[in-house]
Amino acid sequence: MSDDAGGRSAYPDGVGVLPPQPLAVPPDGRQRPLREALGSFATGVTVVTVARPQLHGMTANSFTSVSLDPPLVLVCVNRDAVMHGSVVAAGSFALSVLAAEQAQTARHFADRARPHGAAQFAEVRWRPGGCTGAPLIEGALAWFECELWRTYDGGDHSIFLGRLLSARSRAAEALVFFSGRFCRLARPG
Repeated sequence: MSDDAGGRSAYPDGVGVLPPQPLAVPPDGRQRPLREALGSFATGVTVVTVARPQLHGMTANSFTSVSLDPPLVLVCVNRDAVMHGSVVAAGSFALSVLAAEQAQTARHFADRARPHGAAQFAEVRWRPGGCTGAPLIEGALAWFECELWRTYDGGDHSIFLGRLLSARSRAAEALVFFSGRFCRLARPG
């Protein structure tokens, strides 16, 4: 339903439609208000990995399914991130959807001070994916291996569309990121 000419709500329960608000990014370039607004959308948490040109991992919550036929997923990666060049060079990547008890793993792969290359996996249990060789994090909820299918401009990020080569999952509670914090999401049941 839409508002009537007087601006009153046409919804039976009295809920109105708020007028659009301009996006206010402060002139000093701080994007805190935008980050806070975007943070109100709860997301799952993944670790994106590649095997080539060297082992590398990165925490990402900008992951979603796109299509079942063909089977496609997407992940968004900052153009300045090491992972960006790694995905382009490898032409493939893997994703591990983290379980509730893996918040420390998410923090580790989000830490810009972590070691580079294989050393960043020294404290993490993983196995190489059978299709890409990229690390699959042990204990995760789901694992996806992808070939890079398309790349799209996403402003300061690239949108990597991956065609699934393999997918597996297990039953467990999910790790969720909401309002700047990690939370548990119990399986319905």
